[in-house]
Amino acid sequence: MTDQLLENFFKGDTRALSRMITLVENRSADSLALLQQLFPRTGNSQVIGITGSPGSGKSTLVDRLATAYRKQGHTLAVVAVDPTSPFTGGAILGDRIRMQTPGTDPGVYIRSMATRGHLGGLATATADVVTVLDAAGKNPIIVETVGVGQDEIEIVKLADVSIVLLVPGMGDDVQALKAGIMEIGDIFVINKCDRPGVDKMERAVLAMLSLAHRPDGWEPPVVKTVATDARGIDELMSTIQRYDSFFQNSAARLQKKKEAVKQRLITLLEEQLVKTAVQQVFPNGELNEIVEQIANRQQDPYSVVDQVIRKLRFK
Repeated sequence: MTDQLLENFFKGDTRALSRMITLVENRSADSLALLQQLFPRTGNSQVIGITGSPGSGKSTLVDRLATAYRKQGHTLAVVAVDPTSPFTGGAILGDRIRMQTPGTDPGVYIRSMATRGHLGGLATATADVVTVLDAAGKNPIIVETVGVGQDEIEIVKLADVSIVLLVPGMGDDVQALKAGIMEIGDIFVINKCDRPGVDKMERAVLAMLSLAHRPDGWEPPVVKTVATDARGIDELMSTIQRYDSFFQNSAARLQKKKEAVKQRLITLLEEQLVKTAVQQVFPNGELNEIVEQIANRQQDPYSVVDQVIRKLRFK
């Protein structure tokens, strides 16, 4: 089945691509072997990360960006990381509902993913899904994350360029002064610029950016847009291109890639080691008993973890 799936995938079959992503996202038994086959074909796509507070217009902006890239002849993908449904554990799909313009275009592949409670806004499997899309030749790949504010730092590790959306009149002038999300932006977009308070917002962002010094020499620009009318989209695309050209073959970009690879490797190791530990130390479901004991204060979790490490180390 895996060979046939790969064959169809490399032929450009959309159903095979969707099936592959489902296997990877669900961490199926075949997913590791599939990713091993795909990895040598990756590294050619630009990954654009878009994040910002709820209501900042991320989905509308992505919609307009996707349309603009299609006009240039790009075949692209959009990964919309949605909040998890409390009932099914799946993506609520709100982002896809708001991105209806490119939804019927075969040159735009849209995939909604659930955060599954992952605090960083990015689903654990998002990096692997980007790997699949990269191997499928989608370029660029736009990753839109859950708008949870300062927890969005994870997007930096995945994206080649990180875009932070802000909106005037939503308390963002104060929010901008909080360090977390300001540190991750390569480009800042003030969306909904037909609202009052745009200049105040821009001054707050520029003042904050003037205090920060980036070792790579890039000075993050501020782009003003009205996504609903596609105003400012061309300027945003040219700014993304300028950022890409600025770091072309630079030592800073190489270092960022190395850090991303290191973080990805550690994440994969954590995932596999935890899975291995649970399977080897609690092969018959003893984990539930221990959880109950800890809940009843009969054991402490620290001693349990210490015992697990000892058993694995001397096995």
